[in-house]
Amino acid sequence: MSDDMKRLAAERAVADVTSGMRLGIGTGSTAEHFVRALGVRVRGGLDVIGVPTSERTRALAQEEGIPLTTLEETPALDLTVDGADEIDNALRLIKGGGGAHLREKIVAAASTRMIVIADGSKCVQTLGKFPLPIEVVPFGLGATRNALEKLFVSLGLGGELTMRGGEQHPFVTDGGHYILDAHLTAIPDAETLARALVAVPGVVEHGLFIGLADKAYVAGTDGVFEMTAGSEV
Repeated sequence: MSDDMKRLAAERAVADVTSGMRLGIGTGSTAEHFVRALGVRVRGGLDVIGVPTSERTRALAQEEGIPLTTLEETPALDLTVDGADEIDNALRLIKGGGGAHLREKIVAAASTRMIVIADGSKCVQTLGKFPLPIEVVPFGLGATRNALEKLFVSLGLGGELTMRGGEQHPFVTDGGHYILDAHLTAIPDAETLARALVAVPGVVEHGLFIGLADKAYVAGTDGVFEMTAGSEV
């Protein structure tokens, strides 16, 4: 059922795509439905070009026959469509469950608009139940971890900080970095945490997306709901 809902949300977002658009194309299970639906429209004559946010998305887009570019060649995009691991009623997001949030955030920030596609289970009153991904440089990992733990204590946030993939075989992002997942349970002030995280040496990027999404298509048992800032979750 969840997969069907993801597909419905993705298909709704594809309807917003028009010929001539420069697209940011997200990563993850919901975004893959978008890529497949977009491929159908491209093969039907839709003229678009896309920037994929991961090597996995790039491979799928190429399979679907979607023309691709890079931010070096096309630095300004019209629209990014991507999924989310959590979304609140202010359209703040947690992303990075697939390990691509660095590229996803770069692409989203280069876009005039961002549409989020999700099923209803991703909607929350307060961000934080989903572990917050923090992408870090492998060098100095112990010091970076210590700094993050002290930061969480200073902000009154509890929870374990774990290495994605495990200490012996860490998950490595497309950019060659590691991911520390912060199990914070709740993030009452996402803006303050976001600013504090980027100030920690060794942190490359984090999974809090604030001020980037313009709307979301959220699919549930009653169909697809268009969500904007202030909508009931």
